[in-house]
Amino acid sequence: MRCLITGGAGFIGSALANRLVREGHHVRALDDLSAGDPARLDSQVLFTRGDVKDVPKLWTLLQHVDCVYHLAARVSVPESILYPRDYNDVNVGGTVAIMEAVRDAGVKRVVLASSGAIYGEQRRQPVSEKTIPNPRSPYAVSKIAAEHYVFTIGVLCGIETVALRIFNAYGPGQFVPASHAPVIPQFLKQALGGGSLIVFGDGNQTRDFVYIDDVVDALFAAATASDVDRRIINVGSGQEVSINQLVEKVARATGREVSPLYSQADNGGVSRLVADIGLARQKLGYSPRVDLDRGLELMLTLDPQFQVAVDQ
Repeated sequence: MRCLITGGAGFIGSALANRLVREGHHVRALDDLSAGDPARLDSQVLFTRGDVKDVPKLWTLLQHVDCVYHLAARVSVPESILYPRDYNDVNVGGTVAIMEAVRDAGVKRVVLASSGAIYGEQRRQPVSEKTIPNPRSPYAVSKIAAEHYVFTIGVLCGIETVALRIFNAYGPGQFVPASHAPVIPQFLKQALGGGSLIVFGDGNQTRDFVYIDDVVDALFAAATASDVDRRIINVGSGQEVSINQLVEKVARATGREVSPLYSQADNGGVSRLVADIGLARQKLGYSPRVDLDRGLELMLTLDPQFQVAVDQ
């Protein structure tokens, strides 16, 4: 199979690209390097630096491609509140551009990396794909729009399309920006550095943390699965964990005494969120293999950014 991965040097994109080449597939990766690093990629991946909205460049990269994984996006919920135009430009405009180019190049299937953030606040948990979205941020709105564009253009142009709503992915190699960092690597960094773990809200809010290898399993299967055209499929662990529980797990994994510092500057987002992964099991043969305790151990073992502190 010949694949193009947009956002291919990012956290999820690079893990997917490396898995695909290990399985013998031909992989091209496109990334503007705003958050990606081509050093993460296997030498067999054909990397191109560029903007996902550059349609002429996409035409070149899409020649003889069987499947496109569209992962290029800006992904910070807090940042999207500050810069909604940027999120619309990249996440929506980039999706429209890739679908135009896919149409012109005759690609047969597109797999969109969408987000569990689309669901927002919901009374009934776990959330299934039939749950009506309740977006709470411009980021979530941009992902809903991306889904609609992918499915609509897919139907009009005879392209098979599937959207995977990925929940809170984590794992070795996850980018930790100076602001709005993902909670798991941020907690590990704070614990190993001897600092307090900053918890927004009261810490009782829950999330579904899914290990990177499990996310890649689902993406890998989505390229060739049958009966997934125009399907939305949740990809999570199916396990609900509160932020306070995460603090305890980080303390055990690092062997450090940690002291949570609660900040009311932010309410911590939605109160509960966990994925119903029944459809992923049915359509993709998906079965999460790495629970959160094991995932934290793997991050401390495999991620160089934590090694110095662990060894001290």
